[in-house]
Amino acid sequence: MTVIAEAPEITVAAPPASAPPARDAVLHRILLRLAVLVVTVVLWWLLADVVLAANPVVSKMGPADTLQALAGLVVDPSFLDAITVSLWRLLAGLGIAIVIGVPLGILFGSRRTAEDAVNPVVQFLRMTSPLAWAPLAIVLLGAGTGAVIALVALAAVWPIVLGVAAGVRALDPGLRKVARSLGATRWEAFRSTALPALTSPIVGSSRVALGISWVVLVPAEMLGVPNGLGYAILNARDNIDYSGLAATMFAIGVLGFLLDRILRGLHRLVDARESQA
Repeated sequence: MTVIAEAPEITVAAPPASAPPARDAVLHRILLRLAVLVVTVVLWWLLADVVLAANPVVSKMGPADTLQALAGLVVDPSFLDAITVSLWRLLAGLGIAIVIGVPLGILFGSRRTAEDAVNPVVQFLRMTSPLAWAPLAIVLLGAGTGAVIALVALAAVWPIVLGVAAGVRALDPGLRKVARSLGATRWEAFRSTALPALTSPIVGSSRVALGISWVVLVPAEMLGVPNGLGYAILNARDNIDYSGLAATMFAIGVLGFLLDRILRGLHRLVDARESQA
């Protein structure tokens, strides 16, 4: 008698529950941010129009007054000129910081002795407020665009130096050795291996530097400069235009947010290209 063994029953596990569609996640994030914005505006209204309604300054800086003043500013040629001038100073200072900061970051990241030697000086300069250098900048460059650009560059250079140095230290030394073994010169090895890998640290540190520079730019433009967003703040205060003052502050925040979004998108694009390489 032949006994045929029954084949073992194979149990197929149910597939795990799929993650929510990306579209639902994006919608959830958008709704969450809109809810936070609504709550922020409500708190702003309560503070300016209810809690401090008797205050002659804050009561004129509520959401309705600010948006009304902002609508007038966006069609004012002088305000658009102020934005253009401030952006020019910001980009000029940031460009100078990149030109100086990237080589210094590469030097400090690749030469431990150099970094150890200058570290106390770098930390001292980094922790000194850029605005503390304003009197010296005005003496050397005059009360104008040159001093503002110098202060912006001084604020932006150290995040770039430190970010690039950290990126250099994180490089795989094997890539350079492989390039040198294939006959590449020192510069060719750096250009083909290190430089592409440093694109992301350079963009990322530039984003940090941009935020610091934007914060420094506005008070720097209050130091005897006859134009720019910082000057617009002082002008609104001197004219007792508190709604215009709030609108200018709001515009500065929106512009800073947009600039950060641009560099954030560029950083993500660079990271995506590196991951595909």
